[in-house]
Amino acid sequence: MAAIPNYLATDRYWKGVIHLFQNSSKLKSLFTTKYFDLENGSIKITALKRAAAPWSQSEKFMLNLALHLYNDSNKVNLSEMDYLDDYNKKLAMEAITLRFFR
Repeated sequence: MAAIPNYLATDRYWKGVIHLFQNSSKLKSLFTTKYFDLENGSIKITALKRAAAPWSQSEKFMLNLALHLYNDSNKVNLSEMDYLDDYNKKLAMEAITLRFFR
């Protein structure tokens, strides 16, 4: 992945997305120009969801959370955090904090 433009790295809608995609091994594998156009600040949501179709419920939750933090028209059920291990719960909470509290 190319360098993240500063305007995205500091954008409240992007900070949590970037955090999740850089720190989740499963999401990191999709953090490529195939799915992200960082110059234009866009995400290919349908293509990401298609690529994640065979993933586990917890892995899909992390993707859905990232997409929700990017744009709230992408809904997420926070109760599905119950499927996450401790590391991913911490990662999810950090991303939520980046979006809503910083």
